[in-house]
Amino acid sequence: MTNATDFLLSVEGLTVSFDGFKAVDDLSFYVDENEIRVIIGPNGAGKTTVLDLICGRTKASGGSVKFRGKELTAMREHQIVHAGVGRKFQNPSIYDDLTVFENLEISYPRGRSVWGALAFKRDAAVRERIHEIAEMIFLADHLEQRAEYLSHGQKQWLEIGMLLIQDPQLLMLDEPVAGMSVNERVKTAELLNRIIADRSVIVIEHDMKFVEDIAHKVTVLHQGKILSEGSMERVKNDPKVVEVYLGH
Repeated sequence: MTNATDFLLSVEGLTVSFDGFKAVDDLSFYVDENEIRVIIGPNGAGKTTVLDLICGRTKASGGSVKFRGKELTAMREHQIVHAGVGRKFQNPSIYDDLTVFENLEISYPRGRSVWGALAFKRDAAVRERIHEIAEMIFLADHLEQRAEYLSHGQKQWLEIGMLLIQDPQLLMLDEPVAGMSVNERVKTAELLNRIIADRSVIVIEHDMKFVEDIAHKVTVLHQGKILSEGSMERVKNDPKVVEVYLGH
């Protein structure tokens, strides 16, 4: 039997009720290091609520969420971020009037006090890190461009970059490719496959082609519970999933 501490993230018995309605109902799942986990399911299945519970935006009614052995349900949102969990919401929250460079710079985690020669070294390190991230998110040629002039897909990448520069060990993305062009979706899949070299990602997504391109493991939610879990192949051929979700 694997121990819950062997995983990057262990969700056990997670439950939340809103006015007696169980939006998430005794949910348990485990995410490995360097894994892309995709959560799918019909609208109202509880997908976004699960991310809200993990990042502390919503308080659980019961159960446990352990990240590298730390209990997250007892922590506040900012403490969870400091512990290494980053979250991107459906609508990008970037600073439109700042350049790509400035958006990334503003997101860089700075120490408590920095002065003199140290500050100079630090700034060089910051610049280096910004260029590294910009390269990764396909925006190396757009560093001086104001964010408002980016395409929809580029704005999504910029926001992923703003999270990556904080170096989270778990990144949670809510429908990252919604509204993207086909080409942008392909590049986003490439980006996610690249960033899991040293972290794990949980993605909520409706686009099944994209899910097939990225998922190591798929969790299908239905009415706040797990309907099916496993490889995309297995989930796709599960009669319960076909009935509830993928249509006959």
